[in-house]
Amino acid sequence: MMNRNYLCYRLAAIALATSLMHLGLPTGPLSAQGGDECQLSTQERAQKRELLQAALTGDAMARQYYQTVIMQQAERLNQCRRQSWLQTQATWLRLYPCDSKPGMLDALFDEIVNRGYNQVNIDVFSNGQVLLPAVDNPTVWPSLLQEPNTGQVDLLAQAIQKGRERGLKVYAWLFSLNFGQTYVDRPDRHQTLARNGEGETTVSAAVKTSFTLGKDITNVNEIFVDPYSPEVISDYQQLVQAVLQRQPDGVLFDYIRYPKGLGAASVASKTKDLWIYGDASLRALYQRAQNQKGQELIRRYMGQGFLTAQDLAAVDQLFPDEKEPLWQGRSPSISWKAPVAERLPALNKELWNLAVTHAQQGPVSFLTRATALVQQQGIAAGAVFFPEANQKVGEGFDSRLQSWEQFPGSVEWHPMAYGVCGDSSCIVAQVQKVLAQAPAGTRIEPVLAGMWGQATLERPSLEAQMEALRSLPIRGISHFSFGWQEPQWERERKFCRL
Repeated sequence: MMNRNYLCYRLAAIALATSLMHLGLPTGPLSAQGGDECQLSTQERAQKRELLQAALTGDAMARQYYQTVIMQQAERLNQCRRQSWLQTQATWLRLYPCDSKPGMLDALFDEIVNRGYNQVNIDVFSNGQVLLPAVDNPTVWPSLLQEPNTGQVDLLAQAIQKGRERGLKVYAWLFSLNFGQTYVDRPDRHQTLARNGEGETTVSAAVKTSFTLGKDITNVNEIFVDPYSPEVISDYQQLVQAVLQRQPDGVLFDYIRYPKGLGAASVASKTKDLWIYGDASLRALYQRAQNQKGQELIRRYMGQGFLTAQDLAAVDQLFPDEKEPLWQGRSPSISWKAPVAERLPALNKELWNLAVTHAQQGPVSFLTRATALVQQQGIAAGAVFFPEANQKVGEGFDSRLQSWEQFPGSVEWHPMAYGVCGDSSCIVAQVQKVLAQAPAGTRIEPVLAGMWGQATLERPSLEAQMEALRSLPIRGISHFSFGWQEPQWERERKFCRL
């Protein structure tokens, strides 16, 4: 119990609130309570906020009270989650340079606890920047904090500490194959970009699409790299190892896929639509051949996008001692001795399947390498994906080619169930699809988009979505994102100046 002096601190905090606004701290109620039994009351939130504001003025007793309160609430939160049907309720959080101001991380994590969350997934690598201090950043990407006198500020390490003090698990959330503009700006990394059969990168393809649609989409910072590139793999592993030095509770990998095209480009229906024409991807594909005849057919097929009768005759002349063209996984659907008119369509289909499989395997292998680094440290690893990003569309495939059903069952699966159909039915269907295809024992924690206590034109409230999923065998859910719940606070944090 707090002594009578606490009343004095409450009165002092009210007087201090106006002068503390320059810190960027919220000085009034952020939102209404509701939606989850582990959320704190409005009174509890206000008391904790006032104690923090007083503590930031140097009041030692207020600081002591404040530390006691967050420890008590941490224990209560953990107990509540153990008793809830949702043992994990997480939120996704982006940090900004202004969050390095005194008290900002405390206020952020206090509000996360207020809402009943017991895990926070922090954006550590996105848009070509990393959440590492400038003086200790061994990666090829610039640090998020580049303002004067911030070079030694380690926001990630601070966030992990602040979260754990409040009973939160803190996960690092990393983009994967989307490396950002700062990466492509390096002249020594141009050869690592993903390319399609027209020689386009995802950047140049966006420019072309903008002309076609009459709408500029080139400001979308999605720049995809070749998952087979040794430089890409090495650069990313260096990033992961730097993050692991901060010992987060888990690491989540996002963008384990290719870009989502617009219009007709949203479907990969022919070989040249695939993003496997980078040097490393082609080299790896050619190495899947098991004899010279097979390799030559793969080369011709990739160059043209199809084979002709002349190609079949040519490889016979080049390699007369080899009977069948062979490559990994090939089980000939027709004899090489069959008439050309029968062999040609069969071989074109086989090579299309080979190219698609090769494209799908790139991101999966990239993920497997990354998660191995994490799990070797005894830290949880997870993959974030779209349930609908691996589907067939007509004679082709969704351009993202995100074969999440091949992800390791030893990592957490975080399907982004963002279905839009006017109610929760399509969201439930997406989660059920993942449950049906996941290996036994896989930990599945759906990601939901929406607002507490408020339906939007696209989706029901978070409460309604969670209630619809309650009967499914899941014990964890996350909400994207914390910034959506507090848009004004998000803007203030994003655009303020240090």
